[in-house]
Amino acid sequence: MADNSNQSFKAADLVIQLSPTPKTKLDMLTFGTVFTDHMLTIEWSATEGWQAPLIKPFGNLSLHPACSSLHYGIQLFEGLKAYRGVDNRLRLFRPMLNMNRMSNSAERACLPAFDQSELLECIRRLVEIDQDWVPHSDSAALYIRPTFISTEPSLGVKKPSHALLYVILCQAGPYFNNKALSLWADPKYTRAWKGGTGDCKMGGNYGCSLYAQYEAVDYGCEQVLWLYGDDHQITEAGTMNIFLYWINEDGEEELATVPLDGIILPGVTRQSILELTREWGEFKVTERYLTMRQLCTALKQQRVKELFGSGTACMICPIGRIVYQGENLHIPGQDKHSQLTSRIAKELTDIQYGRTASDWTFLV
Repeated sequence: MADNSNQSFKAADLVIQLSPTPKTKLDMLTFGTVFTDHMLTIEWSATEGWQAPLIKPFGNLSLHPACSSLHYGIQLFEGLKAYRGVDNRLRLFRPMLNMNRMSNSAERACLPAFDQSELLECIRRLVEIDQDWVPHSDSAALYIRPTFISTEPSLGVKKPSHALLYVILCQAGPYFNNKALSLWADPKYTRAWKGGTGDCKMGGNYGCSLYAQYEAVDYGCEQVLWLYGDDHQITEAGTMNIFLYWINEDGEEELATVPLDGIILPGVTRQSILELTREWGEFKVTERYLTMRQLCTALKQQRVKELFGSGTACMICPIGRIVYQGENLHIPGQDKHSQLTSRIAKELTDIQYGRTASDWTFLV
């Protein structure tokens, strides 16, 4: 028998089973609670390789109790959105960046390789089938959650011989309601470390953050500002990449974010902000290390203009306050009408909703 375990599935082989009982579509835009009528599933085994992709009615999964994704966290996911444009056409925003990141995460998790373009075409078909679920709104979208899990039915800690790639869709409104967030910064908890999986979108990165998240709430904050090392390097804010807009130590106007060094998740919105602002050419745009000491000094010297987080779920989220070593650090820039945060958010959403033509969008 020919070994086809390394060959990818093909979108041309897609099997579609439509739901006989479509659900009533409600305007429930609470993130991650209302799911569409269909889902995509693609099974893989080491002996038979990838099976034909299947779009079927949304439903529960059946997993072996010893499934190693449940016991050892051999799983990962992605997140992207479908937007209904002002022309009523549906667009995905730079989806190949998500496919590439998912492929990199799969390699790190010892899950099988797949053709990124073939997966994107399967996702496009799924969104096309459930297109009526995409909100008619320029402040909401359809969230797409590709997920890849080991279905290895044994308790051995080993490379999986069975896996399942699936995609589900849900409606999504504003993640943080566009208000300025408060962050709790304490070095006793670490989100990721050198040589770890902080640059991969694995569930374990998020599950282990919950304890610190609830401690942040005890300190009157909504999210955690993750620090790293003895010098309290700033890494990420909650599940967001972080940007500092300031006058740096050399007196230059600068937009800075942390470099991709294996700790930081390579966010699609992060990359888009860097490319967009560099194209403007109006101020210095850098990827550099930032510490809490630098931030505190800049705040005292009134050199900080804005601080914000970025991500697919939240898009652009201003940060208004940080609790650090018993101090309340108030971040300026939240009361300006022409702030950079708003300008970036507008330019990106104009692209996503089709108000501005761009090769960053992928038409469904």
